[in-house]
Amino acid sequence: MTILVTGATGRVGRHVVEQLINRNADVRVLTRDPAKANFPASVDVAQGDLLDIDSVRKAFAGVRTLFLLNAVSGDEFTQAIITLNLAREAGIERVVYLSVFEADDAVDVPHFAVKYGAERMLEKLGFGATILRPAYFIDNDAMVKDVVVQHGVYPIPIGSQGIGMVDARDVAEVAAIELIRRDTAPGNLPMETINLVGPDTLTGENIAAIWSDVLGRPIVYGGDDPSGFEQNMGRFMPRWMAYEMRLMAERYVSHGMIPKPGDVTRLTALLGRPLHSYREAVNALAAA
Repeated sequence: MTILVTGATGRVGRHVVEQLINRNADVRVLTRDPAKANFPASVDVAQGDLLDIDSVRKAFAGVRTLFLLNAVSGDEFTQAIITLNLAREAGIERVVYLSVFEADDAVDVPHFAVKYGAERMLEKLGFGATILRPAYFIDNDAMVKDVVVQHGVYPIPIGSQGIGMVDARDVAEVAAIELIRRDTAPGNLPMETINLVGPDTLTGENIAAIWSDVLGRPIVYGGDDPSGFEQNMGRFMPRWMAYEMRLMAERYVSHGMIPKPGDVTRLTALLGRPLHSYREAVNALAAA
């Protein structure tokens, strides 16, 4: 039957759709703007919004499996609750949900905490779900390339605990594998959680050293103070969101995002190939 992908035109969702197409799945996407859904004709495009009840109900018709991705927004939790209620109403029990690393512990970071709320809903209501918990996205650092190249500073407060940064392509491929596994299963599968991490656990100093090596000149780490990071983020995003980014950075500094024993081995076996590395991404950014 049909797999519905939300967030399909974004960084992860677009790769999920591509991976599902490669696996000959029957795919439908839900998007606010169909003009951005530049997918093959085989992909069914449904226009709508997760807070538009009628459009979601229409998109759910004939769907067996849901990929739920909520963008960071002030009403993210409301979107998740409504969508999962509508899914249950439509008889959809198979879900792959994009959460965040250690969502159950990071209760002081709003867009982490709300994802744990959605995880609990999936569990309490008996969905057959795979919870994907990605660490910090390697792809985020495309936003700071110009700062690194022009000013010689890596500006994101990553800290010294270490973060197992993950590539969005790896996240999407695992999501597609799990969507296919659940969609083709003869019955509802038990709930499962998968940590999504990269092959290396990096500190702020490690990251600056990689940039230095690739660019062939010194790049320094900007330090652990998140106040400047909040101010910079506030220049191009709402103030509440910039503050959330500060809280997230404080979490990186205090706790890191350290892979659990076996995480990398499990992902490598699942994908059947090595994970994409941070150095690989920096090489691509530098070449561009």
